[in-house]
Amino acid sequence: MTTLFRQLIDERELRDPRAFLPRFAEQARLLADRDGDARLATLEPAASTFEAWYYGQRLPNRDARRVLAAWFGHSIDRLWAPAPETAVTSRGGVLDCGDADLHEMRRGAKVAARRARDFALGAEQGQLGDETLGYLQDEVRRITAEYPKKPLPMLFDDLVAAQEDAFRLIEGGRARPSQLQQLYFLSTLLSWHMAKACHDLGDGSSAMMHARAAGVSAEKAEHPALEALVHGLKSLIAYWSGYGADALFHARKGAAEHPQIRGTVSVWLPALEARAAALLGDADGAASAVEQAARRRDAVEPDDLDELGGLLTFPVEKELYYRVETEVLLGQGTASTAADAERAVEAFSDRTAPHWAFGDEAGSRCNLAMIRLNADELDGAADALRPVLDLPPAQRNRGIVVSTHRVHHTLTASPARAALLARDLRDEITQFSPATPALNTLPRRP
Repeated sequence: MTTLFRQLIDERELRDPRAFLPRFAEQARLLADRDGDARLATLEPAASTFEAWYYGQRLPNRDARRVLAAWFGHSIDRLWAPAPETAVTSRGGVLDCGDADLHEMRRGAKVAARRARDFALGAEQGQLGDETLGYLQDEVRRITAEYPKKPLPMLFDDLVAAQEDAFRLIEGGRARPSQLQQLYFLSTLLSWHMAKACHDLGDGSSAMMHARAAGVSAEKAEHPALEALVHGLKSLIAYWSGYGADALFHARKGAAEHPQIRGTVSVWLPALEARAAALLGDADGAASAVEQAARRRDAVEPDDLDELGGLLTFPVEKELYYRVETEVLLGQGTASTAADAERAVEAFSDRTAPHWAFGDEAGSRCNLAMIRLNADELDGAADALRPVLDLPPAQRNRGIVVSTHRVHHTLTASPARAALLARDLRDEITQFSPATPALNTLPRRP
């Protein structure tokens, strides 16, 4: 996506940091004189920071936002929104069309695609054909792959429509027994993602309702790994909602009922158990679960859920993130934990990696920030947290909000809490999301 900021930079031929940074410094000094704020006069972002702005990977901090808004005459939300498209270029020439025309064409294309979908779903009268199942399978693969990487608003409507299609095909009575089992498999995955979506939106009640629907479909699909996956999701929802005992129950139940599974969900369940035990202050139980996850990792045989990827697989990088979070919740801040936390952040800093997920990167960074705060490293904590606070509102899901409030709690108890930077960070976290999580989701003091 090309942002308006990037478009304006290109138009002014400021793409080179050597051209942009002096102009930025000049604008900062002008704003400092205008507002009587001497701090702005020395504001100088690094070249790498400008690069992150240019490619839409990071939002500026509060002072830089003031400078950019004054300079370009647009709010930060507008500057970081998609740039207006006035032309579509190709090697052979240019199709000249205005914003309104492009919008209308895209709207028409979307309507046409939905009409084609409806035709495919309804044309095979009497029985369910391969094209209909193929459409739904394609949607499940796409949604599964994109869910951890894209803001929910970009996927939610398609997820709702696909889940409705799956339910309608199951209830329509046109599927053969083998097809019905496949439909239940797809219905499980769509309901699973819908439960995760509701949870991310902060609607725990609807999340559990969809999770139960996923459980029913998984049982009908006769797929033990799917059933275990649903238990894992219920544990995750309970965990981020502050219900440690429920999170522990669902994680243990999934592992106990399906000891034969060998995919990475078999590692996810004890990793979930470890975090839940830590939330309850059970250090021994957490340590035992961490060891169990490591043993299950050694026995992993990737299955069809791992092949689909996305949130349906549990890679070693994510296991590391969970282990660090378990230790942070218990207030354990050893040098080994700090090194593991840095490794987890590094693992989730490569957005091209197949395991990358914006939620896991944010969670890893919040854990590192808390470890550094407990070590009285305020500047290092702020550096770890900055990309999280720069996330756009559409990516501030339930887990990320809870994680940032944990950092806020740690800041409040930190010896550096009276420092100006600490106060600024607390203010930013409060503005990031005013919702206050349940107190039992907060880490214990070391």
